[in-house]
Amino acid sequence: MFSDRTNWKLTRNRLTEALEEVRASGARVLDLTLSNPTRAGLRYDEARILQSLASPQAMDYDPQPLGLPGARAAVADYYRTLLGIGQGIRQGIRHFDPERLILTTSTSEGYSFVFRLLCNPGDELLVPKPSYPLFEFLADLQDVRLAPYPLIYDHGWQMDFPSLEKVVTKRTRGVVVVHPNNPTGSYVHAHEQEALNRFCREHKVAIIADEVFLDYAHNGAPEHSFAANQDVLTFTLSGVSKISALPQMKVAWVATSGPAEQVEAAQARLEMISDTYLSMNAPIQWAVPALLEQRKDIQRQLLERVRGNLAELDRRLAMQTTCQRLSVEGGWYAVLRVPVTQTDEELVVDLLRRKSVLVHPGHFYDFPGDGYLVLSLITPGAEFAEGIGGLLERMGS
Repeated sequence: MFSDRTNWKLTRNRLTEALEEVRASGARVLDLTLSNPTRAGLRYDEARILQSLASPQAMDYDPQPLGLPGARAAVADYYRTLLGIGQGIRQGIRHFDPERLILTTSTSEGYSFVFRLLCNPGDELLVPKPSYPLFEFLADLQDVRLAPYPLIYDHGWQMDFPSLEKVVTKRTRGVVVVHPNNPTGSYVHAHEQEALNRFCREHKVAIIADEVFLDYAHNGAPEHSFAANQDVLTFTLSGVSKISALPQMKVAWVATSGPAEQVEAAQARLEMISDTYLSMNAPIQWAVPALLEQRKDIQRQLLERVRGNLAELDRRLAMQTTCQRLSVEGGWYAVLRVPVTQTDEELVVDLLRRKSVLVHPGHFYDFPGDGYLVLSLITPGAEFAEGIGGLLERMGS
């Protein structure tokens, strides 16, 4: 009755079952997996956000496949600010054209549009490993095959270009990069982007760049955006879910860049794909300028939280020798390397039952083996410190 593309394993894993048991017992769970910023104790300008959703213009139906001009102009302003720091001028970009943008309800929808644009059934995309597990489900739904390429760790995370050469085939249509990666927090550095452009030119494939965490560099220095990449056809995905910490507002986009002829052809086809669905609603599009404006205060709060938790984590780690934090440059997560005495899943279930501390096992993100735990850095500070204390106490024992 059902298609093979939805033949997923839908049974609950051991961690989910253990979490339900612990919560049912009445125990207070210290959640070090928090990814929902709206439940992280941040201060939002609620009045301004809600007011932005009440525009009288939303009563008019104006179907625009790329998105309403005012909303796209606001996103273009975001990129002009981002690139105006220096990258855009260096690359000869002084004006970010809103016509290069297409608005979507989520980055997942953006991925779906781009996958459909580039791939016939059975074609391949190269994806980083470790990384966020969403790609597998999106690829299944679009009848696309994924070929993983590893990120290797040596005093920091790096793309493994020899492995890219090994997995590319005649059916490869694109390379996915997550900038910075989730959960490793590693950016694609300038020399890696140059090598990636050479690789993509040689094999005639596109770049798909996920930049949802781009603005959260821990050192405060602005990072380059793939939206300015002119060397090869590039699709850059982002949205207000992370930029403004408003995942419930469902505003995202795809920015297309690269050689002019390819960009023009890609945009025409993306416009037709979007016109088929017209999924963006009018109230949220009229609110985009105000929602993007929220980033200026909310990012400051989040970076303070992330830096504070990272400092607390490092302080606790300095008092022991069992666990090690891997290098992280941006984003909302940290990765711990821990002794391998059992599988990651067994370890996190034991930690939850003994200490009521919830973390993610590395295998959720396709780490190369056991011995990795993933922690959220946006958990409120007191809860984070208490949770880290319980985690390290368990590891010490």
